Amino acid sequence: MPAMPFMFIHENQSPDMIVEPLYLFSFFHLNLAFSSIEEEQRPEVINRCYWPLLRLVREQRLPMGIEVSGYTLETIKALDPAWIEELRRLCREGLTEFIGSGYVQIIGPLVPAAVNRANQRIGLQVYEGILGLRPQLALVNEQAYSAGIVSIYKETGYQAIIMEWDNPASSHPEWNPEWRYLPQLACGSEGTTLPVIWNKSIAFQKFQRYAHGEIELPEYIEFLNQKRGVGERTLAIYGNDAEIFDFRPGRFCTEAVIGDESEWTRISRLFEAIKTDGGFTMIRPSQVIDFLGHPGAGHRLRLESAEQPVPVKKQAKYNLMRWALAGRDSLGLNTSCWRLFEALAACSDPAESDWKELCYLWSSDFRTHITAKRWQGVQQRLAAMQQRLLPTVPKVAVHRGPASPDAFRVRQEGAFLEIETRHQRLRLNLYRGLAVDGWWDKTISDKPLIRTLPHGYFDDIHYGADFYTGHFVLELPGQPKLTDLSAVDPHWEITNGQLVVHAEITTSLGPVCKEITINADQPKLGIAYHFYWPRCPNGTLRLGHITLNPELFARDSLFFSTHNGGDATETFFIHDKPINHLAPVSALVSASHGLGVTSGIVIVGDATHRLIVEVDKTASAVTGHILYAPVDDHYLYRLIFSAMEMDDTSCHVQTRSCFKNREVSLCLRSSGSMTTNSRS
Repeated sequence: MPAMPFMFIHENQSPDMIVEPLYLFSFFHLNLAFSSIEEEQRPEVINRCYWPLLRLVREQRLPMGIEVSGYTLETIKALDPAWIEELRRLCREGLTEFIGSGYVQIIGPLVPAAVNRANQRIGLQVYEGILGLRPQLALVNEQAYSAGIVSIYKETGYQAIIMEWDNPASSHPEWNPEWRYLPQLACGSEGTTLPVIWNKSIAFQKFQRYAHGEIELPEYIEFLNQKRGVGERTLAIYGNDAEIFDFRPGRFCTEAVIGDESEWTRISRLFEAIKTDGGFTMIRPSQVIDFLGHPGAGHRLRLESAEQPVPVKKQAKYNLMRWALAGRDSLGLNTSCWRLFEALAACSDPAESDWKELCYLWSSDFRTHITAKRWQGVQQRLAAMQQRLLPTVPKVAVHRGPASPDAFRVRQEGAFLEIETRHQRLRLNLYRGLAVDGWWDKTISDKPLIRTLPHGYFDDIHYGADFYTGHFVLELPGQPKLTDLSAVDPHWEITNGQLVVHAEITTSLGPVCKEITINADQPKLGIAYHFYWPRCPNGTLRLGHITLNPELFARDSLFFSTHNGGDATETFFIHDKPINHLAPVSALVSASHGLGVTSGIVIVGDATHRLIVEVDKTASAVTGHILYAPVDDHYLYRLIFSAMEMDDTSCHVQTRSCFKNREVSLCLRSSGSMTTNSRS
């Protein structure tokens, strides 16, 4: 346990209360892959940001944490080997604590477990090769957390992870606010636990404001004093980028202007003040683990929730969609990475260099404020890997055997086309672009599993609309919605044991071909969209809306489950609480939360019935989203997929070409009682 300085009475506490000192720790995140920094600027970043950090540690003998990706270490070693030598010396002397993160910054909840595992494995190889050490702590990349990735950090050998407190706590009002000052235990989806050390967005943003000259030292010290209490507490005063001090990455036009005084000088003055203040003690980040035995520490916490399945750092605009569907073309880049992953997974002995290159291509920095020049470089490396691993082999049709026309009963009655087999029944709305009016699994129930809830189904005027199933909606700022909910004249054919209904929808952007497929021998429904849009304006594209039948699924046991970057399924129970993952954050940021769907499957249902929805991530790396609303004596429960979202990383993108020949396909099937891993 760190040595304890003298105690004193805090001015905001009653005289009979002894206020304990505050144990402060900090770490700086170093990332030369920073999205908006050109490669030729990297030596300047090392000189203006990285060397001052090491000098600060050396001169003040600060127990500072420094977190660096393996890729950044390799790059610094090539550009400035002396910096690497000084970092190695500081680590050996115990002045600096090295914190790991992987080979690159990857958004763990968006990639397969095998890629997360490779990222950590290769990262450790680089750390040992360059620094000769294995870090104890890991910073969760971009603080994008899911329960599924906990076991991967643990099997890699990390003793604890660093994750932001603020956003997980916002979805868990039952948490005691005092827990933020002590380490707790993060519960993974497989029952694994790992100590979690809290980073705090408001605290590190306050530090940044001081360093940038927006507030002065007395105000900042008062902010720290307000965090003291009657029990021992720890606080991360900084846990973010190093590249924003005496340098501006150029992401925003609102970035603070660099003043006459060096920001590293201001930071040095701050640490001098902390060291001489008897109310504070500086400790290494790993020393926070020593507080696990204290009262109020070590609680088993699930950081995720149904409302926020993937917590992310800072304000609400920093959510999963930032790296999944925004940027210059995150959908296209992620889809290409999924295809490369499938190729590697199919290899009997894939090269470690290929895993390393795939991790590089899946880096979060290529999905935000990436410059045009660096984007071109990423595309060149992507094309090279595709040429090597993805030979152009025509798809071979899967033959399921002949199906007798008698296996399908097809009839058209007014606006509806009805298709029935021995196991299932499907009713499509021809006036609404083949929207699913109802789909029955006759082996389970005489009620449809999914359906359209027509206008007037709910008495509440806020839900006075038609809630269709199986359609798409494109929303463009300042323009009317574009959908496939128009009259169609379909044709159908029986092939390979399936009946396929085809229709073409004409839109102002180009045609959309839609296919509805049902099987003859099992209850299975397919919905596929083929977009032929040469250019698509920046907006939101939601599709594959699945509306559950509230008259079939029991309200008190509703759940959804999927994979978010781990090996095990993560299951979330609704508990009759409103959920809207697609609620806009602002006029600029179009969505707030989502699901990574890294197994390609989302399951929705109740304790008795499950609907299994499969998506092909190698066709389009869409994300999943839940909408749940209690309405009157019923409820509205929908699973929606998204292929395009907006935020500040995509606001400069006028049009996107990733829908030039884009396919999005869903496959629905049902099963009995829930067998997934239960998580409340």
